[in-house]
Amino acid sequence: MPQKDVVDLSEDEARIELERLAAAIAAADIAYHQNDAPEISDAEYDALKQRNDALEEAFPELVRADSPKGKVGAAPAEGFAKVRHGAPMLSLAKAYSDQDVVDFIERGRRFFERDKDLELAFTAEPKIDGLSASLRYENGIFVRGATRGDGTVGEDITANLRTIEDIPERLAGSGWPEVIEIRGEVYMTYAEFQALKQRSAAIGGQDYVNPRNTAAGSLRQKDPSITASRNLKFFAYAWGLASSEPADSQFGAVQKFAEWGFKVSPLMVRAASADELIAHYRNIEAQRASLGYDIDGVVYKVDRIELQKRWGYVTGEPRWAIAHKFPAEQATSVVRAIDIQVGRTGTLAPVARLEPVTVGGVVVENVTLHNEDYIKGVDSKGEPIREGIDIRIGDSVVVQRAGDVIPQIVRVVLDKRPEGAVPYEFPQTCPVCGSPATREINPKTGKEDSRRRCTGELICPAQAVEGLRHFVSRGALDIEGLGAENIDLFFAKGLVRNAAEIFTLKDRRPEVQLALAERREEQARAREAASGRVRKNVRSVDERNFEGLDKLFAAIDARRQPELDRFIFALGIRHIGETTAAALARTFGTMEELIRVGKDVAAAADPIAAFPSVDGIGGTVIGALADFFGNERNDDVLEALLRQVQPQPYVLSIATDSQVAGKTVVFTGSLEKMTRSEAKAMAERLGAKVAGSVSAKTDILVAGPGAGSKLKSAQALGVEVISEDEWFERVGG
Repeated sequence: MPQKDVVDLSEDEARIELERLAAAIAAADIAYHQNDAPEISDAEYDALKQRNDALEEAFPELVRADSPKGKVGAAPAEGFAKVRHGAPMLSLAKAYSDQDVVDFIERGRRFFERDKDLELAFTAEPKIDGLSASLRYENGIFVRGATRGDGTVGEDITANLRTIEDIPERLAGSGWPEVIEIRGEVYMTYAEFQALKQRSAAIGGQDYVNPRNTAAGSLRQKDPSITASRNLKFFAYAWGLASSEPADSQFGAVQKFAEWGFKVSPLMVRAASADELIAHYRNIEAQRASLGYDIDGVVYKVDRIELQKRWGYVTGEPRWAIAHKFPAEQATSVVRAIDIQVGRTGTLAPVARLEPVTVGGVVVENVTLHNEDYIKGVDSKGEPIREGIDIRIGDSVVVQRAGDVIPQIVRVVLDKRPEGAVPYEFPQTCPVCGSPATREINPKTGKEDSRRRCTGELICPAQAVEGLRHFVSRGALDIEGLGAENIDLFFAKGLVRNAAEIFTLKDRRPEVQLALAERREEQARAREAASGRVRKNVRSVDERNFEGLDKLFAAIDARRQPELDRFIFALGIRHIGETTAAALARTFGTMEELIRVGKDVAAAADPIAAFPSVDGIGGTVIGALADFFGNERNDDVLEALLRQVQPQPYVLSIATDSQVAGKTVVFTGSLEKMTRSEAKAMAERLGAKVAGSVSAKTDILVAGPGAGSKLKSAQALGVEVISEDEWFERVGG
């Protein structure tokens, strides 16, 4: 629900919200610091903290004993020895705008205003997005290392930290204190992150979300050899307990760290004004995509140690430092290549391959470019977008995740375009089969379609594979055990070239078994290469037992009599999604009748006039049906398929007396007890109309976890919002 302004809250409302915020922030701290699996973005977390601070300032009498203000991190995880830090590891206040930085400088100048001739200088350096660690050295020897933990007590991860080459066992140079806690950030480079993902994929291992979580998880391994294999890095930038100060300035201390054998950020500078700090922030932001590791802002600190001590601390934070965060939803990267992918309907889909960059907690490497007009910088009407700037290989681009999900390019940084960059030439032939790729003419507008399509259809391997993947997918025939990986394997081995051959796989069991055995052998060899270990007592492929085959063949046989709407959708006819397939099934009742009508329409001089009037089906779908049933190459495939499967006639029994009959319903978020297609079918059986978007005509929004813009729209329009459980209660289970 929209938040009230703090000044409009009653005391009871403020008390309830403070309780909710304390619980939410504590849960987020545990997820991020203890479990290395953040559940909300940095921006969402910061918003919770800001709201809590504003409430506590307005209602000081309601400040809770478990207030998150001033707390750092989370309690150490179980399974590691506890280490008490010699000096607390604090968090930093945040700046989100240039004005916040100016205000920070002004607070400092006011605090020291009696020192008329005082030079108030600051350091600025990248804020590394990794895992904070504290390293204790005694007489120059590394004796213990720990995580931040809750800022006071951390986890002893000494053995794992010793595997990091950037952390010296013995300090170099001279002049180091007898005892000192060196502090910094453990991180993973993009290159190492990608290599780990590839090694894991080769052996069928886990996927990894982003370098920060992976680095944190690597540091918490029980086996230090696993940590060593991850090739982690470390930047030193601060210190805790020290028997003597390493230098009289922040900048000088960090240079000392470099002399003692630590890696320090080469982008650290000293500045004297807000303008200089902000200029360096812009400089670092522009280099963000080329650094090779994650950063999420720039840290500013008062340079002189004496002034740091004088300015002091507030609860949990130093007054003399602040972190200027980058916009959480955007990042800058570089277009390294533009590749063309061919979809199941032959559409040529361009994809930009980017320098990896973290956006909203997820590493983004690939961004769709939609079509060739989008690359040129114009929309479907030929009007300029992105200020008319095209996208070229080598361009620096600003990327964001639309709705925190789908990566997209926001703009091109034109002044960073490299010399010699040339406009991208979109291919006019299919990169997979070499057939001509054309842009169809829209019969209504007379203009070219925005997408270019391969004309190879059934002779194009890319379309065939994607079509088979679609055929067995969850919304279509939903054949358990026959996912994309197995489809790709069987297609490559020549075992499945069309949908009908899926249902004859059992007749070729030896060939299927051999294909699976060879893949397992390849994966085993990849695991050997990754681990350096050699297998013993290796069985031949003929000795292997594939019990899973019986389950796969049973799953295939179980789908020989599919529901008609699922079967129509599974055919992959262009422009026919689940909703349209259901409408066709309801209208024509049997596959035979749909084929008859499709053939008549394909032969008609005016297909639209020849097609019966069906609510929700217009010229685009009718044209797609005419193309499909008028293509003789599809006849043989469809006939062979119908010899293997018998789609069931569509029977719809609509309940007119249900509580949702006549209502317009929208489903959003992640449904946990039913698929989206099952939810639509259920609502329609109960007499409801299912819509895809929220409007003033919507009666009910069923919202699952992760509901986003549709939920906000419903709340703004006053639409009734219920959960999935409440939906089942409403419709009687």
